[in-house]
Amino acid sequence: MASHQNGQHQYGVTEPLSTAGPTEADLARDRELDKFLVEAGLYESQEESMLREEVLGHLDQIVKLWVKKISISRGYSDQVVQEANAKIFTFGSYRLGVHGPGTDIDTLCIGPRHATREEDFFIVLHNMLLEMPEVTELHPVPDAHVPILKFKFKGISIDLLYARLALWVIPEDLDISQESILCNVDEQSVRSLNGCRVTDQILRLVPNIQTFRTTLRCMKLWAKRRGVYSNVTGFLGGVNWALLVARICQLYPNAVPSMLVSRFFRVYTQWRWPNPVMLCEIEEGSLGLPVWDPRKNPRDRLHLMPIITPAYPCMNSSYNVSTSTLRVMTEQFESANEVCKAVEMKQADWSALFETYPFFEAYKNYLQIDIMAADQDDLRAWKGWVESRLRQLTLKIERDTFGMLQCHPYPCEFVDPSKQVQNTAFFMGLQRRQGVPIREGQQFDIRGTVDEFRHSVSSYCYRKPGMCIYVSHVRRKQIPVFVFPDGVRPPRPSRIGLPSSKSGSPGSKGGSPPSKQGQLGDENDDVPRQGTKRGAEMPLEGVTEVPQKLRAQSLDSAIGLSVSRARAASISSAAVGPGDLATDELDDIPLSNTHKRVSDVPLDKLSDSFKKQRSPTGSYILTRTSSGRSEDELEDSAPKRTVNGQSTMVSKSGLVSISVNGSKTGHISTNRSILEERSKGRGFMESQVRPGHTDNGSIDELEVIYKSAFSEMLLGFQNILEVTS
Repeated sequence: MASHQNGQHQYGVTEPLSTAGPTEADLARDRELDKFLVEAGLYESQEESMLREEVLGHLDQIVKLWVKKISISRGYSDQVVQEANAKIFTFGSYRLGVHGPGTDIDTLCIGPRHATREEDFFIVLHNMLLEMPEVTELHPVPDAHVPILKFKFKGISIDLLYARLALWVIPEDLDISQESILCNVDEQSVRSLNGCRVTDQILRLVPNIQTFRTTLRCMKLWAKRRGVYSNVTGFLGGVNWALLVARICQLYPNAVPSMLVSRFFRVYTQWRWPNPVMLCEIEEGSLGLPVWDPRKNPRDRLHLMPIITPAYPCMNSSYNVSTSTLRVMTEQFESANEVCKAVEMKQADWSALFETYPFFEAYKNYLQIDIMAADQDDLRAWKGWVESRLRQLTLKIERDTFGMLQCHPYPCEFVDPSKQVQNTAFFMGLQRRQGVPIREGQQFDIRGTVDEFRHSVSSYCYRKPGMCIYVSHVRRKQIPVFVFPDGVRPPRPSRIGLPSSKSGSPGSKGGSPPSKQGQLGDENDDVPRQGTKRGAEMPLEGVTEVPQKLRAQSLDSAIGLSVSRARAASISSAAVGPGDLATDELDDIPLSNTHKRVSDVPLDKLSDSFKKQRSPTGSYILTRTSSGRSEDELEDSAPKRTVNGQSTMVSKSGLVSISVNGSKTGHISTNRSILEERSKGRGFMESQVRPGHTDNGSIDELEVIYKSAFSEMLLGFQNILEVTS
């Protein structure tokens, strides 16, 4: 809470870092920032503001009618029915005053003790809303961490929670800030009430509400543009960003928004996580409810980025943050800090800070999660369920690779207009953990991890026929065009003149993230060729209908060390879709008269052990070099490798080999039991064979083993994991 010191209020748990006010230069930058926010369309019109108030008024009348209807059905007296009441409260961005056009309204319905959540809220109220013509897109989520009803009322999105108090009558002047309101209520009601209580407490703990609101608008816009605004995927949501901004306001009580934005990145770039961010001291309270305390609660010690809510019971609002998402946010903070320095030195303007993050240029490897359903309503429900489980996929990958394979889940969703069914796609960037030595033969086996994720998703209790999910591995140059604006793939930036500093050039547009391996600016990556074709996707119902001709082609290429680009194109034109690991790298192979294919070798000349393993069923290991040498140098100095009398060489792009069934060509294991045991493995593992080397001794940068549920049916060219009804 605020305390008195030397005649002035002290906000927060420590003294301010600075009480200085703005200079003329700060005020000038503040005017520029405010102009940018207006031009960015962050403020809603007066008409929409009035419509929101009207919708909230209607909703309040609906819940009052609902609770009276329940009281009548329970057989209560006329007096009880007359006094029966329910009340609507708002929280989140609307209550904080930072909502924008088209944003939803977070609302809380507080009802009496005889109005239950399971039956009355999710059945009776749900059916009442369903019959109203003003209500559309009604979607209940009763099994969420905080149960919620989602719908639109006259086009305004509403997220409605429910809290059941231990009161027979809900007074109109109910004060939910009092601790006594939490007496004898269930855990879900406590969590629902906490949203409103936290929002009100934040507004009490900041020195200047208007300054706080403008700064928070900036930070929310920045977080959305940089792809780090999503609680469900492991980043930060609205309340998290509000708490972080409120703490900066406490540390600089007299600063204007332009100063606070700059200080925000300066402070959190240096913040030593997991030290918690707190607006006030944690109160134990008198009701015995659990509060965040790593000294007593072992689970609290596992939190990586604790941001503590200020209302009792104090909780960590950012428990979803993982090692990978914390890394992404830390890098974004560092990058933004450099841009803010450039803005202060008049080397950049505010638009540079809010540049959209080039996610699809930042990594070489991605997981693509395609979600499909029969109609829009089914897709909305199915997508919400799958999205809520994506964070678990990130955590499982971190767990099974011991943190060596890092994930970057992208919180945006995309729609493929070429598909005949309702669909949504999510993407996740993959890269090796930076700053650790590359161990010889290091591999990442995520087959079991993805399979575990598939089983978790398939447990959806409201699942209907047609609800499917596909998980596929794609390379950067194979990212589908529907993710790009106007469906046009942008050209890759030139490597000449790329910033080499840790956080990018301060004056660079958008404050590009650090140039590291696996990120934008990696000089070892190949430049994607325009017009590279992706495999045409087969119908959902016909994934096993592979033409006989394609079967023969698949068999040849699967047992071969490499396939020419022309041959790869002929296969991909009929293949089964994204993530075909056998063909993902095939068009990296340079067309050369001296470049021969093992698939051209007659089968009768192959060794017996090679014949036994020529079935493409199993995993594919993609190997890339990290020598840092130019493509021409790699080709000129590429070592020759002899397999069954055929000479091959390393390609320009650094593709050294494709392993089939866990064995690399040139060193093929004949022990099938070992291969089968390896195929069942999960997580970080050591390869039994020596990985490909360039002539300077550098080893592969990333090897991802990915096993398909349909690999046996599709002869190694289908690695899409499907969950069907």
